Amino acid sequence: MPPSHQPLRVLITGGGGFIGSHLSELLLNRGDDVTVVDNFSTGRRENPGIVRATVDAASRYRVIEGDVSSVLPSLEPSAFDCVYHLAAAVGVRLVLEKPIHTIETNVHETSVVLRFAASHALPVLIASTSEVYGKGVRVPMSEDDDVVYGSTGYSRWCYACSKAIDEYLALAYHREFGLPTIIARFFNTVGPRQVGEYGMVLPRFVRAALDGTDLEVHGDGSQSRCFCDVRDVVQALPKLLESKSCHGRVFNIGRDEQISIRELAELVIATLSSRSRVRFVAYQDAFTNGFDDLQVRQPNLTRIREAIGFSPVISLVQTIRDLAAELESRIVLGSQRGSVVLPSGEAL
Repeated sequence: MPPSHQPLRVLITGGGGFIGSHLSELLLNRGDDVTVVDNFSTGRRENPGIVRATVDAASRYRVIEGDVSSVLPSLEPSAFDCVYHLAAAVGVRLVLEKPIHTIETNVHETSVVLRFAASHALPVLIASTSEVYGKGVRVPMSEDDDVVYGSTGYSRWCYACSKAIDEYLALAYHREFGLPTIIARFFNTVGPRQVGEYGMVLPRFVRAALDGTDLEVHGDGSQSRCFCDVRDVVQALPKLLESKSCHGRVFNIGRDEQISIRELAELVIATLSSRSRVRFVAYQDAFTNGFDDLQVRQPNLTRIREAIGFSPVISLVQTIRDLAAELESRIVLGSQRGSVVLPSGEAL
C-alpha cells in the first residue's frame, strides 16, 4: 500500500469481469476494502479470486452475485466511499445476438448505479467505450467530437447508443445534483484474463496461434485499432476518480499507436512462433445479422495526459506473451478439473 494512501471502501459493479478483476486486485493491493457485484453473465467466477492480491486481502474482499439492480437496493450507500461501474453487456457477438439485453442492461443498470451513488454523493466512475464515437467524424477521436451512428437496421449500433445514454445520464447527475462523476471511454483494452467468447479479437487470435489453427480476420484486415494493456488502464481509473478536477468530465483511455487487424494477426503469429496462417472471412459470413464496421479507431489522449499524466508502458508484444501464458495455464487448470475452456471471437 502506498504510504500516503488512506484506505477506501470501494464498490465495483462487474468486478468479476476482465477489467473489473484487475481493478479489484489493484485496489486490494493498495489496502482498500473491495465489494464486487457481478451476475457472471460475461465475467468468470475464477476472476474475483485473490490469487495474486496481498495475503491479508481476504478480510477486505467480498463478492455478491446478482444483477446490479437487484443487489444495490439491499446495500447501504454510506458503507462505501466510491463506486466503479464496470458492469455492462459487452462484445460484438453478444450485442448482435442479444440487442434487447444489451440496451436494457446498459441503460437500466447504469441508472440504478447513479441513483445509488447520488443518495450519498459517492464519487462514481462510469465505464464507457470508444463505440460512442460511432463512425467517427475525425481521427484521432477527441472527447468533445460530434458523433455519427449507422442505420438502426444494424443492431451493432445499439451498443454505442446505449453507452452514449449512460454518459448523458452521468453528466446530467453531475450538472443537476453535483454528483462527482467520471466517464472513462475505453479503447480496445486487452490482456490476461480476457476471453473471446463474446467477440474479443486478441484472445481469439492468441488461442488460434497456440493451437496452430488459422487466425480468422474479418473483412480485408485493413481496419485499424489501438490496443492498450488492461494493467496500464486500471492504473488510471483511481487517479481519475480521486481527482476533483476530473469530475464531470469524459476521458479517452487507451494507446494511440495504430495497428491493422491483419498486422495484429501477423504479430501474434510471429510473437508466439506459431505455424498458424491468416484466413480472411467476409463480414456477411462472420456475422449473419450483418455488420457495419469502422475503418479507424484511434483516441486523442491529450486530455488524460494533461489530467493525470497517463502514459501506458506495457508493449503489445508483452501483452500477447502474457495473454498466451495465461490461456495456456487456464487449459492446464481446466484439464486438472476435467474440463477445458477454449475462448474464441472479436472486440468492439
